Amino acid sequence: MRWESADVVRMAVRPELINAAGLLSGAATYALVDYCMGSALWGETSEEKSIATVSISINYVATATSGEVVCRTQLDRRNRRLAVLRSEVTSDDDRLIATAIGSYTIFPRRRAEPG
Repeated sequence: MRWESADVVRMAVRPELINAAGLLSGAATYALVDYCMGSALWGETSEEKSIATVSISINYVATATSGEVVCRTQLDRRNRRLAVLRSEVTSDDDRLIATAIGSYTIFPRRRAEPG
């Protein structure tokens, strides 16, 4: 994966990401979305906080077999404890591959206890 910015991440469609049907694996697309959403939210979170994925709902509308796919994420809403984001994944020729919405929890960062 290659970050263009905190909310835009690209991924080359490599042979190891192609499933048995000859299509880009849904798991690879899901991982791209999760990383992009997390990255977009980190930019809006202080160093005293951590984040974790609560849920992501993804709708696969097409696929890719070569080139690159790009995920663009927008933070829709954030409060002290929860954030909601949405993403679109497109091919390098701008075809829509997937849409997604995700929620992330925001919580105090745990400090390591002295040993």
